[in-house]
Amino acid sequence: MTSRTHDGPEIIGGVDTHGLTHHAAVIDSLGRHLADREFPATVRGYRDLLDWMRVHGTLAAVGVEGTGAYGAELARVLAAAQVTVVDVDRPDRRTRRRKGKSDPVDAYAAATAVASGRATGIPKSRDGVVEAVRVLRVARRSAVKTRTQTMNQIRNLLISAPAMLREQVAGLDRAALIRVLARLRPGDDLSRPLPATRAALRRLARRHQAMDAEITELDTEIGPLVAQAAPALLEMFGVGPETAGQLLASAGDNPERMRSEGAFAHPAGVAPIPASSGRTHRHRLNRGGDRTANNALHTIVLVRMRYDERTRTYVERRTEEGLSKKDIMRCLKRFVAREVYRALTGTPTKRITQTDPAPAA
Repeated sequence: MTSRTHDGPEIIGGVDTHGLTHHAAVIDSLGRHLADREFPATVRGYRDLLDWMRVHGTLAAVGVEGTGAYGAELARVLAAAQVTVVDVDRPDRRTRRRKGKSDPVDAYAAATAVASGRATGIPKSRDGVVEAVRVLRVARRSAVKTRTQTMNQIRNLLISAPAMLREQVAGLDRAALIRVLARLRPGDDLSRPLPATRAALRRLARRHQAMDAEITELDTEIGPLVAQAAPALLEMFGVGPETAGQLLASAGDNPERMRSEGAFAHPAGVAPIPASSGRTHRHRLNRGGDRTANNALHTIVLVRMRYDERTRTYVERRTEEGLSKKDIMRCLKRFVAREVYRALTGTPTKRITQTDPAPAA
């Protein structure tokens, strides 16, 4: 069944990915449908899919839906076999209403998107230290969310708690409050509000302590990985392990797939979008992209506006020119995105000065 010579006409593949199966299709250089087939989403299935495609000719590229989800491992297998992988967006609802929806239809559509040039995205490789940082940050983000939720529940319970209990913890800061609540002794009889509230607060406080310990442990694990992946990023003013980790996860193990700083600014949501019409020439805020990456850039800008003298000078100058604080922050985020891109790709970086031109806001 397999053919390792790859002789024959040039073909393009497309794959519609699912949790348990992947449906593959191949077309020729003219877009004619050649064949389609379903394969299990297993290591053996990925290899069989590649061999099956190569039987039909010389494989030029493969369009894969969901390279960041169900198609992640398939994309890694294809890349390891020196096959060009293109990230393909799923068809929108309008297209599906017009052309129908099925696994073969979607697989052929993925191949056609590559052949026509409509799909050109290079997927994240997800095979290096940055992917390790990303998965660890998923656990950290969950722990932080649980800790915040737990603290909110503690404060809400204290609002309606019996006065004796509220007075016992009045005026304590968060750390002291958690320590005191974790040592409460509710007793055996929980049929009355006071001991029941003590029992609930003790459990919540101990959960808060457990999340604190988990976050500290994860920070210890993530920090060295971030420093290994992008030491130049950590040297930037206002960038710490948390923001650096998020920017690394957004860029992926192969940031060179973004061919310019503008290509990085767009997914980060800081590239101004033209909104001109007639005699009006303006740009509007980009509300798309990776909002977590945008939040990391926002955090860096806030730190620089407070502690970086050159950034504060820039803010004063732009304020005198009539820009609002929001517009100035948009400009600064675009500046920081440029520095981040240069740090990730190893190109020389440049700091903000009073004479730097500002991008359109």
